[in-house]
Order: sequence, then C-alpha cells, then structure tokens
Amino acid sequence: MPKPHVLILRAPGTNCDVETAHAFERAGGAAERVFVQRLMEEPGLLERFQILCVPGGFSYGDDLAAGRILAEKMRRRLFEPLQDFIAADKLALGVCNGFQALIKSGLLFPDDEAKGPAATLTWNTNGRFECRWVNLEVDGDRCVFLRGMRSLQLPIAHAEGRFLARDKAALDWLDVEGLLVLRYAASGNVAEETLEDGETLAFPLNPNGSPRNVAGACDVTGRVLGLMPHPERYLEATHHPRWTRGEAHDPGDGLRVFRNAVEYFA
Repeated sequence: MPKPHVLILRAPGTNCDVETAHAFERAGGAAERVFVQRLMEEPGLLERFQILCVPGGFSYGDDLAAGRILAEKMRRRLFEPLQDFIAADKLALGVCNGFQALIKSGLLFPDDEAKGPAATLTWNTNGRFECRWVNLEVDGDRCVFLRGMRSLQLPIAHAEGRFLARDKAALDWLDVEGLLVLRYAASGNVAEETLEDGETLAFPLNPNGSPRNVAGACDVTGRVLGLMPHPERYLEATHHPRWTRGEAHDPGDGLRVFRNAVEYFA
C-alpha cells in the first residue's frame, strides 16, 4: 500500500510537530513538516497530501488567545484551499492548539452568518493550566480517526480547553448530530458526587469544565477531528505514568488514532 502523505502544519511556537510526525510515521504514513508561511505562499502544496494535521503547541505564543493568530491566517489566507482539501475526501486533525485553530478558523464548524460560530474553546473553569492524564470515551461511529475505539486514556496539557457552544440550542444540535465524538469519562462507575450539574463531570475527571464533558469534536463528514488530549504522547506502553504497574496498553491508545487515519486510504 502506498503511504498516505501527511502535512504537519507548523507555526512559530508549535512544539509538538516532531512528535506528531513520528506518530504518523509509526502508523505507516509519510509525514512532512511545513511552515504555515510556506503554505500561504504556495497553497498548491496541499495537492501532494492526503492528511493535514495541525499539532499541539503554543502557536504564535498564544498572544491574543490560544490558536487565534494561526486561525486567522488559516481563515484569511488558506480557507478555500483547505476547504477544497477536505472536500476531496481527505482528512484533517487538530490536536490541542491545533483543535483551537481548527475551530476558531471555522474549518471544523461553519459559522452562522447571523449568529456567529457554533462553538469555541476558552479558559478552563479553574483559570489555570492543567497537565494530567484523563479517561475518555468515544461517542458514536461517525469519526474516521476514532473508528473501532470505545475508550482510551491520553494526557492533556492546556489552559484554554473548555468547549463552549454559542448557546444551548447550538450545543443540542452538535450533540444530536453526533459531532461531539470524544468525552471525558470516569473510570468505572460514575458516582453521583462526580457530577456538577447532572451531565458534567467534576474536576479533575473533566479537567476544564466543558459542558457535557466534550474533549473532542468532528465535522459533519467525520473526516475532520479536533481534540484537546494529545494522542501523539501515548504511542508506547512506557509513555504511560503507571506502566510499571501493568496499567498501560502496548501500543499506546494514541497510536490507534493515527493508524485509523492511515488505514482510511488503504
């Protein structure tokens, strides 16, 4: 099988691009890291690739807001080429800062001209950076990247990871349409005291206060995924903090996300 080619989009401050390229290569892809300025100058480069990934990191230092400057460049200079890329039955993945860029650029959910964006990512409810491992559950079978998966553990590292819909109607629509594909979960049975409002897990099970425990979302095609946890940081059993106690998976849960993407083009 020819290897799918993966474009890892870099920007000043991006710091997970090497790990993400390694993850795709471990999964059987051929990854190339491309600076956003180069892509803006030559958007035709996208034709060489089957998968686009916007990795985690602090793009442009998160100077205005997490992922905001990169999102504006994607919206103003690359929006049509990126839309064409996705429409050509190709895949796009945004991890952490990349999720923030995908959603704020409008590539994940189209903006409503009258009401604005359907959702955004904003500050964690506790107002601080959180770096910890979380339990996750996959909701539905829509998303290509999560096929065959029902639960997984991954690390998170973010200060602006709270998924916030425009209003309850928008949140309900995203939920009913099956676009809220990844959620924070408890391990084992969820006790009542872990719920803040009847549907949202309390901290630290839900590390940022996202309503309905949203950890990741996909577009209507299922081929574009954004998630706050970092799958590239759990490829090996030894990446897990409790691997010496026999609690890790080999390979790590994150590798399956990248394998699903590569196997889509088999």
